[in-house]
Amino acid sequence: MNTPAPSTSPSPNTAAAERPGPEGRSAYRAFRPITTRWMDNDLYGHVNNVIYYSWFDTAVNAHLIEQGALDIHAGTTIGLVIETQCNYFAPLAFPQLIEAGIRVARLGSSSVRYEVGLFAEGEPLTAAKGHFVHVYVDRESRRPVSLPASLRSVLERLLP
Repeated sequence: MNTPAPSTSPSPNTAAAERPGPEGRSAYRAFRPITTRWMDNDLYGHVNNVIYYSWFDTAVNAHLIEQGALDIHAGTTIGLVIETQCNYFAPLAFPQLIEAGIRVARLGSSSVRYEVGLFAEGEPLTAAKGHFVHVYVDRESRRPVSLPASLRSVLERLLP
């Protein structure tokens, strides 16, 4: 009698338990407003998934620039994205205003894992949340470097 081999894929209950859910505003350390644009909507009437990644990048880098920790034009250290991910919970669409919550989940010697939650204006839970990892490198050589003290100081304020 042939016995079927055990399944190596997770059961539907396990997969559902592992899927992240929306988070509240208290999970984030800083917020940045994002204005949606007409062109952000896709054929289905909501913001296209690729736009969310642009918002993650915009929210984090604008915060760093405003805090004086990042000089995108003349700084010797730049961040390169090596990993990114997003989970979606509710649709967003033009002309909604978006509020991006920012936090740092991991702070290494040359890398940072940023986590960003996207909220429809005034809503208590994320419509989407995700992360990306920056490795900070020398602008010319593109080799990893230690985080500059001014950048590390700003990032430490974003830790939980």
